[in-house]
Amino acid sequence: MTGLSDQVYLHEQIMLLILRDDAGTIEFGAWYNQAVGAAMLSELLLAERIEVEAGKKHMVNLLSDQPLGEPVIDECLNKIATAKRRASATNWVSRFGNLKQLKHRVAQGLCRRNILREDEDKVFLLFNRRIYPQVNPEPEQQLIERLRFAIFTDDEPDDVRTVVLVSLANACDLLKYTFDKKQLKGRAKRIKQLSNGDLIGSAAKEAIQTVQAAVLAASMTTVIVAN
Repeated sequence: MTGLSDQVYLHEQIMLLILRDDAGTIEFGAWYNQAVGAAMLSELLLAERIEVEAGKKHMVNLLSDQPLGEPVIDECLNKIATAKRRASATNWVSRFGNLKQLKHRVAQGLCRRNILREDEDKVFLLFNRRIYPQVNPEPEQQLIERLRFAIFTDDEPDDVRTVVLVSLANACDLLKYTFDKKQLKGRAKRIKQLSNGDLIGSAAKEAIQTVQAAVLAASMTTVIVAN
């Protein structure tokens, strides 16, 4: 199961978790945009392209504009680098989550690596839509095994990105699409430890807590607007 974090970015891992494998569509009700926006902010934090100031506002500062080589993340980095004024982590999570054609662009990145394939079907026999059925289940299987190990054992986690993913998935209520709700409830204490970053180094813990706060704030804003 080595190499998954290098091959599949966090925002792509979110896609794999909530995509219906055969239908190629996203689970109804999933907080997809907030989770993906937060995942891309996490990648920039972990890659040391940005830092987030301590304090209530969590303002984001640019450290380097060197691209990572992934088009969607690099677009996010460029937005920070060229912004006229600084913004908070919450603000950037919302902006990243609202990129044009975000779902399709993330899925197409997985298509280029033959993990998904792009197809088309009809809704109510009237409207065409793009769908992305899975063609290579191995990356998702590896991902689920990493999450299972992190959540359902008491061993020390050794993969920072998996811990970040648990935190994001928990904040956006995505774990229920992969694991049984009763089993998750029985591991609530472990999930809380992972989500708080209590089981990893201080630098990664700071990144997790910052992004978790940002995605929760972004989700709350979305709910308020929707109502």
